[in-house]
Amino acid sequence: MGKLRRYESGWGIDNLRHDVDRLFDSFFGRWSGEGYGAVWIPAIDLEETRDAIFVRAEIPGMTKEEIKIQTVGDKLMISGERKHEAEEKDRHFHRVERAYGKFQRVLQLPVEVQSDKATASYKDGVLQITFPKSEKAKAREIEIELK
Repeated sequence: MGKLRRYESGWGIDNLRHDVDRLFDSFFGRWSGEGYGAVWIPAIDLEETRDAIFVRAEIPGMTKEEIKIQTVGDKLMISGERKHEAEEKDRHFHRVERAYGKFQRVLQLPVEVQSDKATASYKDGVLQITFPKSEKAKAREIEIELK
């Protein structure tokens, strides 16, 4: 028979909570690991309208020069690197929860787009890329002929 153990309120809850947070963060594309050198993946929204595809990526704390956008065929690649502030003499970090380092997201666009007419803007940490759909990808109405 096993040993009896005294019940301690809150025992294991912090560990369980940490494990569940890591699971959700990795599943929903946030980041894994803690602090400097952690792998992180910006969260992305992909929206389609009749005439365009919109991609929005949360990439706070970066300049537009630190973000690279490329398209190859029906694939979109967003990459960059968020650098960590270096520790200085008489200044030490006690906690680092923001993720730093390189990131890369590759998305398959759902329809054919005109990459050469794409536009991108970056405001308040959100990158928005707009792709006009190709004429082939736009929905067309077919008129019914009466006979």
